[in-house]
Amino acid sequence: MTFPYDRARLDALVADVDARMAAAERTSREAVQVQMRSKGLSEADYAEISRFANSAAAPRELRDLARRIDAGEMTWQDIASGERAGDESVQRALQSGVPELQRAYNAIQEGDDPEDVVAAGQPRRARRGDDDDEPGRFTQDAW
Repeated sequence: MTFPYDRARLDALVADVDARMAAAERTSREAVQVQMRSKGLSEADYAEISRFANSAAAPRELRDLARRIDAGEMTWQDIASGERAGDESVQRALQSGVPELQRAYNAIQEGDDPEDVVAAGQPRRARRGDDDDEPGRFTQDAW
């Protein structure tokens, strides 16, 4: 019986899997060496993460993860501690924020003020009855 796949292609695929496994193991070893600088997140931090993750502004992957957490499958503490780092849904949710983190990192590297970078990433909240022509209170953007 002959093998239905090209041997060279199969060897290349196996080599790719081996390389990815080696990279994952190397990253895992490096991650163990990282020490937390603080004692971790506070309950208020977890509440804010949960609030955002359940909002319409959150990426779909993060909202899906929040539903699993709300269902009791895991906690935000499990994720923050790294205990659930191998979970595919956790990885997808965290990866969904990488483009915004890259934008912020680039802005800071270009010399932008970190507080301005943070503010730029937060959409302005509209107030009820807010009218662009006549703001509810006098602000600089009303000039």
